[in-house]
Parts: sequence; structure tokens; C-alpha cells
Amino acid sequence: MQLTADKLTCVRGGRPVFAGLSFALAGGEALMVTGPNGAGKSSLLRVIAGLLRPVSGSLSLNGGESDASVGEQAHYLGHADALKPALTVRENLSFWASYLGGGGAIDVALDAVGLARLADLPAMFLSAGQRRRLAIARLVAVKRKLWLLDEPTAALDASAQKKLAELMSEHLASGGLIVAAAHGPIGLARARELAMGTA
Repeated sequence: MQLTADKLTCVRGGRPVFAGLSFALAGGEALMVTGPNGAGKSSLLRVIAGLLRPVSGSLSLNGGESDASVGEQAHYLGHADALKPALTVRENLSFWASYLGGGGAIDVALDAVGLARLADLPAMFLSAGQRRRLAIARLVAVKRKLWLLDEPTAALDASAQKKLAELMSEHLASGGLIVAAAHGPIGLARARELAMGTA
């Protein structure tokens, strides 16, 4: 499996964010997207996820499902954790598993992120770090080959960051791909780097 971006150009609010961006990423590889605020890191992830349309260029996921877009075959973990406060931890994850088109291994996923004992607690009572861990549980509950992670360690304590690093390592070992945007290390030791916003 290979993710290929060919001469992508993104414009937002009439302003070019990036232009002519190309890269290829094979199964088992990770790409760290770095650069200052406003360089286009989040915009790139949103383009790959299908949430923004590039002005020009193309994206393909060779070895993926031919009748599905790249975004439909990816997990996108953005800045917002996208949780319903009134629903329990389990109900939130069950909703996302259903929405993402899988039955979902709900209890396995909650255990993987250390939230099994809080499964029946309404999400409104979770801390910021717990909410982030619940969002990360979607990666485990529904299997997708491509993970798009935008500042995935935000609000996570050291223990949760270590667990995320383990989950990412397992995903890569199974042939998965990761594109992550971050301002610092997130536990992807052998990731290639794409520096944006540099001359």
C-alpha cells in the first residue's frame, strides 16, 4: 500500500497555504509534518482526509479500496475530540464505530486507552486528557490503514503519550501508514520528516 501526493496546492481564504507539494509513503512508514504555526500542517491533513479540496494536484492510495476515496479509508484525528457530552464514554465510541462503518471492538478499544473503568460515565465529566484518549480509541475500535493525526499528544500525560506511541508502533508494524502533524516528538522515532513553511 502506498499513499502518493502529487503537486498538491491548497488555497484558503484566497491565500496560498502550500503549492506543488509531493510525497510518497509506503505501508509501515510514518511521515512527520513539521513547521511553524500557519505553515499548512493541519491544512495538509485536512486535504488528505477529504475535508478540504486542493486547488490542484492529486492524491491516491495504491493498494486501497478502488471505489473509496483516500479520506474514506483514513482515520482523521483533528484538534477537536468530537464527543457528545451527554453520552457515556461507551456510547460515544459506539456511535463513532457505527458511523465509521464498523462493528467496532468497543471494550478492547476502551481498555487499550485506559478508559474501560469509565465506560458508563457521561463524557461531560472527562478531563481534557481523557477526552483525547477517547478520541484516540476510535483508531483501535475501527481498523483503517491510514491514520492522519493532528497534534495527537495534546492534553495527554506521559503515560498516555507512551500508550499512544505503542499503538502507533503496532499500527506501523501491521503495514499501516501514519501522517502526523506536530510541533515536537510524539513517539514516532523512525518517521520521515516533511518540513513546511521553510524557504
